[in-house]
Amino acid sequence: MQTNEIMQFENVRAQVRAYMCLLLNRSIPNYLPDPSLDVIMLGLKNLKKESLNIEALYVLDSKGIQIMDTISNDPGHKKGKGNNQSSRAYYYKAARSKKCVMTNPYPSLITNNLTVTASYPVYDANKRLQYVVCIDISLHEILKFAHPATMDSIFNWVSKGTYVIFSMALALVSFLLFFHGVMTVGSFGFSIEKLEIKQMFEATILLTLSLAIFDLVKTIFEEEVLQHHDSKSKDIHRTMIKFLGSIIIALAIEALMLVFKFALMGPEKIVYSVYLLGGIALLLFGLAFYLKSTENRKEDGQC
Repeated sequence: MQTNEIMQFENVRAQVRAYMCLLLNRSIPNYLPDPSLDVIMLGLKNLKKESLNIEALYVLDSKGIQIMDTISNDPGHKKGKGNNQSSRAYYYKAARSKKCVMTNPYPSLITNNLTVTASYPVYDANKRLQYVVCIDISLHEILKFAHPATMDSIFNWVSKGTYVIFSMALALVSFLLFFHGVMTVGSFGFSIEKLEIKQMFEATILLTLSLAIFDLVKTIFEEEVLQHHDSKSKDIHRTMIKFLGSIIIALAIEALMLVFKFALMGPEKIVYSVYLLGGIALLLFGLAFYLKSTENRKEDGQC
Protein backbone atom coordinates (compact mmCIF):
# COMPACT_ATOMS: atom_id res chain seq x y z
CA MET A 1 0.00 0.00 0.00
CA GLN A 2 2.79 2.46 0.94
CA THR A 3 4.64 1.67 -2.29
CA ASN A 4 1.54 2.58 -4.28
CA GLU A 5 1.14 5.83 -2.32
CA ILE A 6 4.76 6.79 -2.98
CA MET A 7 4.28 6.16 -6.71
CA GLN A 8 1.15 8.34 -6.67
CA PHE A 9 3.07 11.03 -4.81
CA GLU A 10 5.77 11.09 -7.50
CA ASN A 11 3.07 11.83 -10.09
CA VAL A 12 1.83 14.92 -8.21
CA ARG A 13 5.10 15.93 -6.53
CA ALA A 14 5.70 19.07 -8.61
CA GLN A 15 2.15 20.39 -8.07
CA VAL A 16 2.23 19.68 -4.34
CA ARG A 17 5.61 21.35 -3.89
CA ALA A 18 4.43 24.41 -5.81
CA TYR A 19 1.30 24.69 -3.64
CA MET A 20 3.08 24.21 -0.31
CA CYS A 21 5.80 26.69 -1.24
CA LEU A 22 3.11 29.16 -2.29
CA LEU A 23 1.48 28.83 1.13
CA LEU A 24 4.80 29.48 2.89
CA ASN A 25 5.75 32.39 0.66
CA ARG A 26 2.32 33.97 1.09
CA SER A 27 2.44 33.75 4.88
CA ILE A 28 6.14 34.44 5.54
CA PRO A 29 8.35 36.67 3.34
CA ASN A 30 11.57 35.06 2.18
CA TYR A 31 13.60 38.19 2.99
CA LEU A 32 12.92 40.43 6.01
CA PRO A 33 14.85 43.53 7.10
CA ASP A 34 14.86 42.32 10.69
CA PRO A 35 13.33 38.82 10.87
CA SER A 36 11.99 37.83 14.27
CA LEU A 37 10.33 34.76 15.69
CA ASP A 38 7.17 36.78 16.38
CA VAL A 39 6.77 37.53 12.68
CA ILE A 40 7.35 33.87 11.86
CA MET A 41 4.77 32.77 14.47
CA LEU A 42 2.19 35.13 12.99
CA GLY A 43 2.77 33.55 9.59
CA LEU A 44 2.44 30.05 11.08
CA LYS A 45 -0.92 30.97 12.59
CA ASN A 46 -2.10 32.01 9.14
CA LEU A 47 -0.88 28.68 7.75
CA LYS A 48 -2.94 26.79 10.33
CA LYS A 49 -6.08 28.38 8.86
CA GLU A 50 -5.49 26.77 5.47
CA SER A 51 -7.71 23.86 4.42
CA LEU A 52 -4.72 21.51 4.27
CA ASN A 53 -4.51 19.32 7.39
CA ILE A 54 -1.01 20.15 8.64
CA GLU A 55 0.58 17.56 10.92
CA ALA A 56 3.24 19.77 12.50
CA LEU A 57 4.84 23.22 12.27
CA TYR A 58 8.24 24.22 13.67
CA VAL A 59 11.10 26.64 13.12
CA LEU A 60 14.87 26.04 13.03
CA ASP A 61 17.59 28.62 13.42
CA SER A 62 20.48 29.15 10.98
CA LYS A 63 22.38 26.19 12.49
CA GLY A 64 19.45 23.76 12.35
CA ILE A 65 18.49 23.97 16.05
CA GLN A 66 14.74 23.95 16.72
CA ILE A 67 13.97 27.21 18.52
CA MET A 68 10.33 26.56 19.43
CA ASP A 69 8.16 23.66 20.46
CA THR A 70 6.41 21.89 17.61
CA ILE A 71 2.93 23.13 16.80
CA SER A 72 0.85 20.00 16.41
CA ASN A 73 -2.73 18.81 16.76
CA ASP A 74 -1.39 15.98 18.92
CA PRO A 75 -0.91 17.35 22.47
CA GLY A 76 1.70 14.66 23.20
CA HIS A 77 4.05 16.02 20.54
CA LYS A 78 4.01 19.73 21.33
CA LYS A 79 7.71 19.72 22.14
CA GLY A 80 11.05 19.59 20.38
CA LYS A 81 12.63 22.92 21.34
CA GLY A 82 16.41 22.59 21.40
CA ASN A 83 16.59 19.53 19.11
CA ASN A 84 19.40 19.56 16.57
CA GLN A 85 17.88 19.01 13.11
CA SER A 86 20.92 20.05 11.08
CA SER A 87 21.38 16.55 9.68
CA ARG A 88 17.81 16.34 8.39
CA ALA A 89 17.18 16.83 4.67
CA TYR A 90 14.54 19.50 5.23
CA TYR A 91 17.20 21.73 6.88
CA TYR A 92 20.34 21.30 4.82
CA LYS A 93 18.54 21.17 1.45
CA ALA A 94 16.72 24.44 2.18
CA ALA A 95 19.91 26.07 3.50
CA ARG A 96 21.95 24.90 0.53
CA SER A 97 19.46 25.68 -2.24
CA LYS A 98 18.26 28.96 -0.60
CA LYS A 99 14.70 28.28 -1.64
CA CYS A 100 11.63 26.31 -0.60
CA VAL A 101 12.18 22.56 -0.87
CA MET A 102 10.17 19.42 -0.20
CA THR A 103 11.52 16.12 1.11
CA ASN A 104 10.82 12.59 -0.01
CA PRO A 105 8.28 10.68 2.12
CA TYR A 106 9.76 9.42 5.40
CA PRO A 107 8.35 7.86 8.63
CA SER A 108 7.03 10.57 10.95
CA LEU A 109 8.27 10.68 14.57
CA ILE A 110 4.78 11.81 15.57
CA THR A 111 2.52 9.29 13.83
CA ASN A 112 4.99 6.69 12.41
CA ASN A 113 3.17 7.14 9.09
CA LEU A 114 4.81 8.45 5.93
CA THR A 115 5.21 12.22 6.03
CA VAL A 116 6.50 14.93 3.71
CA THR A 117 8.20 18.10 4.95
CA ALA A 118 8.25 21.42 3.12
CA SER A 119 10.97 23.75 4.42
CA TYR A 120 11.41 27.43 3.71
CA PRO A 121 14.53 29.53 4.46
CA VAL A 122 14.13 33.07 5.78
CA TYR A 123 16.94 35.62 5.27
CA ASP A 124 17.69 39.06 6.67
CA ALA A 125 18.43 42.22 4.69
CA ASN A 126 22.05 41.13 4.20
CA LYS A 127 20.88 37.78 2.75
CA ARG A 128 22.12 35.82 5.75
CA LEU A 129 20.12 32.75 6.73
CA GLN A 130 18.17 33.34 9.96
CA TYR A 131 15.45 30.69 10.10
CA VAL A 132 14.14 27.62 8.33
CA VAL A 133 10.37 27.19 8.62
CA CYS A 134 9.13 23.59 8.32
CA ILE A 135 5.70 22.09 7.64
CA ASP A 136 4.99 18.38 8.08
CA ILE A 137 2.02 16.92 6.18
CA SER A 138 1.15 13.23 6.05
CA LEU A 139 1.49 11.52 2.68
CA HIS A 140 -2.11 10.33 2.94
CA GLU A 141 -3.34 13.91 3.41
CA ILE A 142 -1.28 15.12 0.44
CA LEU A 143 -2.71 12.44 -1.85
CA LYS A 144 -6.22 13.20 -0.64
CA PHE A 145 -5.68 16.88 -1.35
CA ALA A 146 -4.09 16.22 -4.74
CA HIS A 147 -6.70 13.63 -5.77
CA PRO A 148 -8.41 14.55 -9.05
CA ALA A 149 -11.94 15.86 -9.19
CA THR A 150 -14.89 13.47 -9.11
CA MET A 151 -15.48 13.49 -12.86
CA ASP A 152 -11.77 12.96 -13.52
CA SER A 153 -11.77 10.10 -11.03
CA ILE A 154 -14.79 8.47 -12.69
CA PHE A 155 -13.16 8.83 -16.10
CA ASN A 156 -9.96 7.35 -14.70
CA TRP A 157 -11.80 4.27 -13.40
CA VAL A 158 -13.72 3.88 -16.67
CA SER A 159 -10.46 4.17 -18.59
CA LYS A 160 -8.81 1.56 -16.36
CA GLY A 161 -11.81 -0.77 -16.76
CA THR A 162 -11.64 -0.40 -20.54
CA TYR A 163 -7.94 -1.24 -20.56
CA VAL A 164 -8.63 -4.27 -18.35
CA ILE A 165 -11.25 -5.54 -20.82
CA PHE A 166 -8.97 -5.03 -23.84
CA SER A 167 -6.04 -6.59 -21.97
CA MET A 168 -8.12 -9.67 -21.15
CA ALA A 169 -9.35 -9.93 -24.74
CA LEU A 170 -5.82 -9.65 -26.14
CA ALA A 171 -4.54 -12.13 -23.55
CA LEU A 172 -7.22 -14.58 -24.65
CA VAL A 173 -6.14 -14.14 -28.29
CA SER A 174 -2.52 -14.71 -27.24
CA PHE A 175 -3.34 -17.93 -25.38
CA LEU A 176 -5.53 -19.20 -28.24
CA LEU A 177 -2.70 -18.60 -30.70
CA PHE A 178 -0.31 -20.37 -28.34
CA PHE A 179 -2.50 -23.45 -27.91
CA HIS A 180 -3.31 -23.60 -31.61
CA GLY A 181 0.40 -23.41 -32.44
CA VAL A 182 1.20 -26.18 -29.96
CA MET A 183 -1.67 -28.33 -31.22
CA THR A 184 -0.57 -27.85 -34.83
CA VAL A 185 2.69 -29.65 -34.08
CA GLY A 186 1.32 -31.86 -31.30
CA SER A 187 -1.28 -33.37 -33.61
CA PHE A 188 1.48 -35.43 -35.23
CA GLY A 189 2.40 -36.98 -31.87
CA PHE A 190 5.80 -38.61 -31.78
CA SER A 191 5.76 -39.51 -35.45
CA ILE A 192 8.54 -37.24 -36.57
CA GLU A 193 8.46 -38.65 -40.07
CA LYS A 194 4.89 -37.33 -40.44
CA LEU A 195 5.82 -33.76 -39.63
CA GLU A 196 5.29 -31.34 -42.50
CA ILE A 197 7.37 -28.23 -43.07
CA LYS A 198 4.24 -26.16 -43.66
CA GLN A 199 2.73 -27.05 -40.27
CA MET A 200 6.03 -26.31 -38.54
CA PHE A 201 6.20 -22.88 -40.19
CA GLU A 202 2.58 -22.16 -39.26
CA ALA A 203 3.20 -23.21 -35.65
CA THR A 204 6.26 -20.94 -35.47
CA ILE A 205 4.26 -17.98 -36.80
CA LEU A 206 1.43 -18.60 -34.32
CA LEU A 207 3.79 -18.88 -31.35
CA THR A 208 5.72 -15.77 -32.41
CA LEU A 209 2.53 -13.72 -32.73
CA SER A 210 1.33 -15.10 -29.41
CA LEU A 211 4.50 -13.88 -27.70
CA ALA A 212 4.29 -10.45 -29.34
CA ILE A 213 0.65 -9.97 -28.27
CA PHE A 214 1.44 -11.18 -24.75
CA ASP A 215 4.24 -8.58 -24.43
CA LEU A 216 1.79 -5.91 -25.61
CA VAL A 217 -0.81 -7.02 -23.04
CA LYS A 218 1.81 -6.95 -20.29
CA THR A 219 2.82 -3.38 -21.12
CA ILE A 220 -0.78 -2.13 -21.40
CA PHE A 221 -1.76 -3.70 -18.06
CA GLU A 222 1.30 -2.43 -16.18
CA GLU A 223 1.21 1.10 -17.58
CA GLU A 224 -2.52 1.84 -17.83
CA VAL A 225 -4.05 -0.35 -15.11
CA LEU A 226 -1.37 -0.78 -12.44
CA GLN A 227 0.22 2.57 -13.42
CA HIS A 228 3.79 1.43 -12.85
CA HIS A 229 5.71 4.42 -14.19
CA ASP A 230 9.09 4.05 -12.52
CA SER A 231 10.85 3.09 -15.73
CA LYS A 232 8.17 3.89 -18.23
CA SER A 233 10.34 5.06 -21.10
CA LYS A 234 12.74 2.13 -20.82
CA ASP A 235 9.90 -0.43 -20.60
CA ILE A 236 8.04 1.03 -23.56
CA HIS A 237 11.18 1.09 -25.71
CA ARG A 238 11.99 -2.50 -24.81
CA THR A 239 8.44 -3.68 -25.48
CA MET A 240 8.28 -1.81 -28.79
CA ILE A 241 11.51 -3.45 -29.94
CA LYS A 242 10.32 -6.92 -28.89
CA PHE A 243 6.91 -6.43 -30.51
CA LEU A 244 8.30 -5.17 -33.82
CA GLY A 245 10.95 -7.89 -33.77
CA SER A 246 8.31 -10.59 -33.30
CA ILE A 247 6.18 -9.20 -36.13
CA ILE A 248 9.18 -9.03 -38.46
CA ILE A 249 10.14 -12.62 -37.64
CA ALA A 250 6.58 -13.84 -38.24
CA LEU A 251 6.37 -12.01 -41.57
CA ALA A 252 9.78 -13.30 -42.65
CA ILE A 253 8.70 -16.88 -41.96
CA GLU A 254 5.47 -16.28 -43.87
CA ALA A 255 7.43 -14.85 -46.83
CA LEU A 256 9.72 -17.89 -46.82
CA MET A 257 6.70 -20.18 -46.89
CA LEU A 258 5.21 -18.25 -49.80
CA VAL A 259 8.47 -18.48 -51.75
CA PHE A 260 8.47 -22.29 -51.43
CA LYS A 261 4.73 -22.53 -52.11
CA PHE A 262 4.71 -20.34 -55.22
CA ALA A 263 7.94 -21.88 -56.53
CA LEU A 264 6.20 -25.27 -56.61
CA MET A 265 2.57 -24.36 -57.36
CA GLY A 266 2.51 -21.00 -59.10
CA PRO A 267 5.78 -19.37 -60.15
CA GLU A 268 3.90 -16.43 -61.67
CA LYS A 269 2.72 -15.42 -58.13
CA ILE A 270 6.17 -15.36 -56.60
CA VAL A 271 6.23 -11.59 -57.12
CA TYR A 272 3.87 -11.33 -54.12
CA SER A 273 6.55 -12.91 -51.97
CA VAL A 274 8.96 -10.27 -53.22
CA TYR A 275 6.50 -7.54 -52.22
CA LEU A 276 6.22 -9.06 -48.73
CA LEU A 277 10.01 -9.25 -48.44
CA GLY A 278 10.21 -5.58 -49.45
CA GLY A 279 7.75 -4.69 -46.68
CA ILE A 280 9.86 -6.67 -44.21
CA ALA A 281 12.95 -4.79 -45.33
CA LEU A 282 11.16 -1.48 -44.72
CA LEU A 283 10.17 -2.66 -41.23
CA LEU A 284 13.79 -3.57 -40.52
CA PHE A 285 14.94 -0.12 -41.64
CA GLY A 286 12.23 1.44 -39.48
CA LEU A 287 13.31 -0.61 -36.46
CA ALA A 288 16.96 0.31 -37.05
CA PHE A 289 16.03 4.00 -37.24
CA TYR A 290 13.98 3.70 -34.04
CA LEU A 291 16.90 2.06 -32.21
CA LYS A 292 19.32 4.72 -33.46
CA SER A 293 17.09 7.64 -32.52
CA THR A 294 16.44 6.14 -29.08
CA GLU A 295 20.17 5.74 -28.52
CA ASN A 296 20.79 9.37 -29.50
CA ARG A 297 18.09 10.58 -27.13
CA LYS A 298 19.62 8.61 -24.25
CA GLU A 299 23.02 10.16 -24.97
CA ASP A 300 21.44 13.63 -24.88
CA GLY A 301 19.78 12.81 -21.56
CA GLN A 302 16.25 13.04 -22.94
CA CYS A 303 15.18 9.45 -22.16
